[in-house]
Amino acid sequence: MNEMLLLRHGETEWSKAGRHTGRTDLPLTEHGEEQARALAPLAKEPFELVLVSPAQRARRTAELAGLSQLQVDADLWEWDYGGYEGITTPEIRETRPGWYLWRDGVIPGDAEHPGESAAQVGARADRVIERARAVEGRVALVAHGHFLRVLAARWLRLAPEDGRLLKLDTGTYSRLGFEHAEPVLTAWNAPV
Repeated sequence: MNEMLLLRHGETEWSKAGRHTGRTDLPLTEHGEEQARALAPLAKEPFELVLVSPAQRARRTAELAGLSQLQVDADLWEWDYGGYEGITTPEIRETRPGWYLWRDGVIPGDAEHPGESAAQVGARADRVIERARAVEGRVALVAHGHFLRVLAARWLRLAPEDGRLLKLDTGTYSRLGFEHAEPVLTAWNAPV
């Protein structure tokens, strides 16, 4: 693999409101669909592998961006926020002052949202990176904010929790590549 393009899905009602959206499968807002269409110039480049999260917000973003020959990969799901699914950071801090996802993690939720640690998300990211690096050519991933932040940290050989250093907005793109055979970020959180 010589380059990996990362697309964060467009806006949803929950991302707009700051609600933690892990496994809840929400559609894009109208603005989110506009963001996805704006990513289309990036999809004109040829890709040997295009992986997308199972979530409809990611699949719809890929479709509107014009990516083809998609392969759904469950490892690209967003962080499972467990008992914090659908809740905003200020709401969590009402009962857990100073809470910070990257440091404090999540509490267990129900059977559909058991929750994940940063290490578990990092293990999924490592599998995606291994799969991408086995490809000759370019790779595109369409996924979610916290997951892609963890993936970028792992790309750089950092701990999963170091994804906290990499803010990522909806409807943006990032690129991972190499400099002198070492993994680097070549673009991050770039608007179209």
